[in-house]
Amino acid sequence: MTTLDIPLSDPDISPSELEAVEMVLRSTRISAGEQVDAFEAAFAAYHGRRYAVAVSSPTLALVLCLRAYELRAGDEVILSPYSWWQIGHALAWYGVQPVFADIDYYSGTISPKGTETLITEKTRAILAGNTKGHPAFWQELRTTANENGLILLEDSTEAIGSRYQGNLVGSFGDSAIFAFAQPSALVCGEGAMIVTDDTETVSRLRQYRARGIDARGSVVAPTRPPLQAEMSDIQAAIGRVQLARLDGILQRRQQVEALYFEYMKSFEGIKDPYHGPDATAVHWFVYEVHLGTRFSRSSRDAIVTDLRAQGIEAASYCLPMHTQSYYRERGGGRCPTAVRVSDRTLILPFHPRLGEEEIAFIIETLKDASVNVGAGAAIY
Repeated sequence: MTTLDIPLSDPDISPSELEAVEMVLRSTRISAGEQVDAFEAAFAAYHGRRYAVAVSSPTLALVLCLRAYELRAGDEVILSPYSWWQIGHALAWYGVQPVFADIDYYSGTISPKGTETLITEKTRAILAGNTKGHPAFWQELRTTANENGLILLEDSTEAIGSRYQGNLVGSFGDSAIFAFAQPSALVCGEGAMIVTDDTETVSRLRQYRARGIDARGSVVAPTRPPLQAEMSDIQAAIGRVQLARLDGILQRRQQVEALYFEYMKSFEGIKDPYHGPDATAVHWFVYEVHLGTRFSRSSRDAIVTDLRAQGIEAASYCLPMHTQSYYRERGGGRCPTAVRVSDRTLILPFHPRLGEEEIAFIIETLKDASVNVGAGAAIY
């Protein structure tokens, strides 16, 4: 397996992260400890939440949330099929029923109207994501959740730093989940964070996450069997430094986005990346290109192959979850907008280390590839 010349993502790691890791490796503890505690406190403060709980993966983060909110087999959770799946798969592992709502064509986030029509007596929660960095319709989703007595869970694994109506994402759900694997702006290898304001919820999350050494003799602790889903102090040390540098990292990613747009202007019908009226700041998780209606899924795949042949790591964004065999066999439902958008979407390398020369090469190669598939260079 060869390494592509221009990778899809490349973490923004400075000497400070290296020093933080060395400090932990020279200490007496590299498993969950003081670094995790400090990372949780800083992360909660950054997002204006009372509590943060660091865990080993975003999938386990949602499993812990479902357990903390006492969902049971047969309960339904409404979610979008249009994502990178790591959150949604937790529903299958936990045993609740996913119910897929279609997406808004422009933002790519879950449709509030579509969500409302799917609520039944079995619905317990709405899981809404800030897809690819664009905030969901939180005002409408909160109203729907409150009116129907539902838990509102926020998937912010792709959107750290984005804002909705002036407020940071991660502040809208009863609990919200962030992820720290590539290609996130904040990267510490793997891991995730749950934020919430509810004292009872955070108590349950921590008890289900892991059992501490000091709880060995507890007669209360065994009532909530843990998953051993902790983050290590090594990951937390990296995360603390990345969080302190986050504003600068996001600014550099915006500069790369601006360069992309400058070079994309020569494509027929190119438009600015969509920002909804309530999205006061959008920090993209990936750089996405929507191909025109003359393109098909197969021609999109051919373009991706051409780009990779030239050393450019491109990919489709996702295969919608409801079309995957596991969910289709369990009544995945119909989400035509998600399928239509997914079939004509590809993502390009996006990280602060990209220079103007590389971006120019990526766009020129993309233009040639779009012509090669016989569809012309029309992108909207």
